[in-house]
Amino acid sequence: MSISKLRRWGLILASLGILGILVLQALVFFWVPTEATQGIIQMIFYVHVPAAIVGLYVAFGILALTSVLYLWLGDDKLDQAGVAAAEGGMVFTTVVLLTGPLWGKIAWGTYWTWDPRLTLTLLLWFIYLGYFLVRASTQNPERGKRFAAVVGIVGALDIPLIHMSVLWFRSLHPGPVVMKPGSPTLAPQMLTTFMVGMFSFILLFLGLFALRFALEIASRTAATRARAAQT
Repeated sequence: MSISKLRRWGLILASLGILGILVLQALVFFWVPTEATQGIIQMIFYVHVPAAIVGLYVAFGILALTSVLYLWLGDDKLDQAGVAAAEGGMVFTTVVLLTGPLWGKIAWGTYWTWDPRLTLTLLLWFIYLGYFLVRASTQNPERGKRFAAVVGIVGALDIPLIHMSVLWFRSLHPGPVVMKPGSPTLAPQMLTTFMVGMFSFILLFLGLFALRFALEIASRTAATRARAAQT
C-alpha cells in the first residue's frame, strides 16, 4: 500500500474512532445507568478497559508478530510497522495506568497497590519503553532493530500473565466481566456502551497506527535518499 493510501486510511479510521469516542461520552453521561455499588466512578470502566484491550492485546500483538517476521524475513517495513505499533501501544497503556489509579482511589482507597495485574501492566509499559531504548543504544542501526525485535517478542510473554493474573494470584483487581463464562455480568446498556468504546478505541489506534507507519516509511525513505545524495 502506498504512503498516500496509508495516510488516507489512517485519517478515515482515526476520524471514525474520534467520532465513536464522542458517541461514547454521550452514552456515558446521558444513557448508561450508574453502577449500583461503585457509583459514578465506575464510568472510568468504559475508557480504562478498551484502552487496556488496545494497548495490551492489539498493539503488543502487532508488535510481537512484526518482530517475529522481521527477524525471519529482514523486511524493513516490518520493523517500521513494529515501531508504529509500539508507539501507539505505549500511549494506550499510559492511559490505562492513568485511569486505573483514579478508579482504584475510590474503589480500593489507594491510587496504587502492587497488585499482580497492576504490576505486570506497569512492567509492560517499561517493556514498551525498553523497545525504544534498545533501538537507540547501539551505534549499528540494524543491530538495534534486531535487539528491539527480540524485546518485542520476549515482552509478549507478559500478556498472558496479565490476562490470567486475576485467576492465578490473589488480586484486588476484579475478575473477568465482559468475557466471564456463563451469564453476562454487565447489563445490556452497559455492554452496549462498552462495545462502542472498545470499537472506537480500536479504530482510533488503527488510524494512528496507519498514520505513524506512513510517517516512518516516508522518513526512512528520505533519510536513505539523503545518504545516497552525499555519496
